[in-house]
Amino acid sequence: MTGAVTAGPATRSLTSARVDALAPGMLFGLLSEGAKYDAIDLAVGTPAAPDPSPAVVEAACAAIRQGRNQYGLPIGNPDLRRLIAGSLRTPADPDTDITMTVGATEGLAVAMLSIVDPGDEVILLDPCYENFVSAVALAGGVPRFVPLRAPEWRADPAELAAAFGPRTRAIVLNTPNNPTGHVLSREELAEIAELCERWNVAVISDEVYAKFVFDGNEHVSVADLPELRERCVVIGSLSKSHAVSGWRIGYLRAAPALSAALREVHVTVTGVASTPLQHAIAEAAAGDPAFWEPDQDLLAQRDITVEAFTALGARCVPPQGSCYVMADIRPVTTEDCETFAYRLAREAGVLVTPGKYFFAGERHSGDEFVRVAFNRTMSALTEVRDRLTAYAR
Repeated sequence: MTGAVTAGPATRSLTSARVDALAPGMLFGLLSEGAKYDAIDLAVGTPAAPDPSPAVVEAACAAIRQGRNQYGLPIGNPDLRRLIAGSLRTPADPDTDITMTVGATEGLAVAMLSIVDPGDEVILLDPCYENFVSAVALAGGVPRFVPLRAPEWRADPAELAAAFGPRTRAIVLNTPNNPTGHVLSREELAEIAELCERWNVAVISDEVYAKFVFDGNEHVSVADLPELRERCVVIGSLSKSHAVSGWRIGYLRAAPALSAALREVHVTVTGVASTPLQHAIAEAAAGDPAFWEPDQDLLAQRDITVEAFTALGARCVPPQGSCYVMADIRPVTTEDCETFAYRLAREAGVLVTPGKYFFAGERHSGDEFVRVAFNRTMSALTEVRDRLTAYAR
């Protein structure tokens, strides 16, 4: 008897199909290349500026020595939730609206798993932080990409409206944006709010760079808009603003009904964020009225980075916010961005991220861009400027 052979238990993969849909980690090879040439790393967003607060570091050591080393409340330290709620422009209830997470990465996964069912469409603005693509895949969602166009990195209103439909469950926003540095205006958010109300769509908004906004631009949280407040999840973090990325302290802000679902998923996937580190941040914040404002605003770092890559010949529009510059390398080279990035590491000793790593939609490859992280010390960025100036001669 002949016929089609179907995969049985002995031949099927031991891993789930969703793993194949995760965004590939393409940066690791480039990081290894940079290490060979002692290149200054401007590729990853790990902060070297601003400096972590000595008070919060000492408070962490004290909390561990005092024995605060066991499970805490799954929803987070009450004092820390109260302090975070009080730091927000639009009031939030710390008991019902704020949930502490293991960094923004867990917060993103929790939000997606709480809102998206398999087969639901999720709108992503392209280019985007690659973990957005992975979070959609993890929930079994289907990404629907809307292109952003340089140099302003705005979505075309007609293309944005066309992306919404009966299968749309959520839209993911990131303001200030990684990798583009664009800050969503009130007008842009109002346009998105109207579409979300029309189609009954949730908003998942990554706002971890909210403290880094330049040139008179204003960070507006989606939770600041009354029409979005009941349908949004805001993702926050202390990783970049307070340079404690290894502590993995993030939070979610949502209205009570959404928060209840978020907390159920949070308990399932991680249980609780670090007890002593939450306590340390609460202690330091309670003793410092200026705690929630970074001790450096990164404006000087942004400007010297734009200067350095402009001197190289790249076309750089100063970002409105975040800690990244998207540099257009077409005035410098016809190479694809990955070839250029490897060459820059090898020949100039400066490591950047190929822009194509952030483009997942089909309309644009991103090959003419590199992303440059500038949350570094001024001495490191001065050395970058000197290396690129010498290399361009």
